[in-house]
Amino acid sequence: MDAVRVALLREVLAGTEWLGSTRRFAEVLRGSVVSHGGGLLLVGTPEYEPWHLAAHLVDEAAWSGTPELAPTLVRHDACASDPAHLAVGPGRLAAARRGETLLVVTPRGPGGDLLEGVHDARRAGATVLALGDGGDELTAMAHESLTVADGSELDLDTVQHLVSAAAGENSLPAPRGRRRFRDRLSTLTHHLTAPPPARW
Repeated sequence: MDAVRVALLREVLAGTEWLGSTRRFAEVLRGSVVSHGGGLLLVGTPEYEPWHLAAHLVDEAAWSGTPELAPTLVRHDACASDPAHLAVGPGRLAAARRGETLLVVTPRGPGGDLLEGVHDARRAGATVLALGDGGDELTAMAHESLTVADGSELDLDTVQHLVSAAAGENSLPAPRGRRRFRDRLSTLTHHLTAPPPARW
């Protein structure tokens, strides 16, 4: 889903709780990774790996100038022979440390092995965020959660688009002096697309 479709989706969802809740969750995600200098781990279940969200977060990290948003995808069936970015297995959760953020995306309650890994990461000091209908145990372990239950108006994939887009937009206060390229480009776009001033 591109930026135009996300903007149209936001228009359709105006006045619903989804816009506020996805933005709040995105702010927590961004705030956690930026304040700690990165270390975002992204994990799903063996049946549901959040490849799409990983790709969107990488894009948002590049566009927003926030490299901390680019996640490490933790895969349940990773092999040592896989390319480096696909070879991170569930053992990485046990190695999580203070300052890292663990984002768990699950359409249904995770199994015992994943819950154990999440518990280990939290006990070691990682910030745990849960997205989806991860069940009571995962929600209780998470520092912040956004529930997408079966039968919700939006499905989990759509909510992931909203969260990743919002995470890329929730920029930190601009530093004094030189503005970032994206800020300058946004200002230029605003001026070019604004209607001409009325002449009386």
